[in-house]
Amino acid sequence: MVSFVSHTSVDCGNAYELSGWWKQLLGYVDLDGDPNEPGHQECAIRDPESGHEILFLEVSEPKSVKNRIHFDLRPRAGGRDDEVERVRGLGAREVADHRGQYGPGSGWVVFADPEGNEFCVLRSDAEAAGTTPSG
Repeated sequence: MVSFVSHTSVDCGNAYELSGWWKQLLGYVDLDGDPNEPGHQECAIRDPESGHEILFLEVSEPKSVKNRIHFDLRPRAGGRDDEVERVRGLGAREVADHRGQYGPGSGWVVFADPEGNEFCVLRSDAEAAGTTPSG
């Protein structure tokens, strides 16, 4: 027997606000029949394409050290650099820019969400395969 990942959980200070921010970033939606509302201490969102779920859980202690696990995001459409600009526009804080570190078109950008959880924006699948130009 083996297990599978039911969902990914993120500890946070405000589950409703953070789940809403990530919904905008990822294009996820509330679970059918279980809308997230202000004051909810657990808010889940789901990718309408893959079904992947993220559960935001309110905890009393703030984030204090670097994440031990994080999301690596690939743009569904367009390229990494366009997605980096979109992410900045949503209010993410840039932590590190590793674009070009391993040659032209390589690398990623590290961001932090409104509560300081880090995530990376990678090249799109097409960019990684070398079928489209990237910065």
